[in-house]
Amino acid sequence: MSAMNIDRAVFFMAGTLGLVGALLAATVSPWWLLLVAFVGANQLQASITGFCPAASILRRAGMRSGCAFEARP
Repeated sequence: MSAMNIDRAVFFMAGTLGLVGALLAATVSPWWLLLVAFVGANQLQASITGFCPAASILRRAGMRSGCAFEARP
């Protein structure tokens, strides 16, 4: 198995936050659906603009880039 790269870490974070938000919405309060909406909106924005805040933070932390979030000149 290969080491974690930025692409996998971003997908892992988005999936985890989405599932946690859905679980909390089902068990605690429907207001947690705002977290799920935020994650979805961020994914949509990243797919359109190519800019992902989480990928930028992970890149600065020294994680190696995958093909989806490579730095562009």
